[in-house]
Amino acid sequence: MIRISREEFEEAVDDALDSLPEEVARTIAEANVAILIEEEPSPEQAEGRELLGLYEGIPLDQRSIFQGYAQPDRIFIFRGPLQRHAASREHLVREIAVTVLHELGHLFGISDARLHELGWG
Repeated sequence: MIRISREEFEEAVDDALDSLPEEVARTIAEANVAILIEEEPSPEQAEGRELLGLYEGIPLDQRSIFQGYAQPDRIFIFRGPLQRHAASREHLVREIAVTVLHELGHLFGISDARLHELGWG
C-alpha cells in the first residue's frame, strides 16, 4: 500500500484532468458533472467490489434537452482503494490518471470493454 497526502492525491487528479485536450476539457466543464474524491465507496456503490472510481449519471450520448435542470452527474475517485492497489508512488499516480480517464469515458458513453481496449481499464 502506498500512502500519499490528500493534497498530493488531489494534485494527481488535477494533473490527469489537465492532461486532457482543450476541447474535451471544455465539454466536461459544460457537462454538469462533479468530480469528487472520496476515501472509500459506500457499501451501495461498491456492491462487494473494490472500486477505484465510479461514474453516476446520464452519459452525454444519452442526454436530452429535457434534462437541463437535472442534478449534476458525479464521478467518484476513491483514495483508499487506489492507494491499496498501488505498488509504488509512480504506479499510484498512473492508476489515478487511468481511473479519472476511465470514469470520464463513461461520461462520454464509452463502455467498460472499450475502455479496457483503449488501456483505460
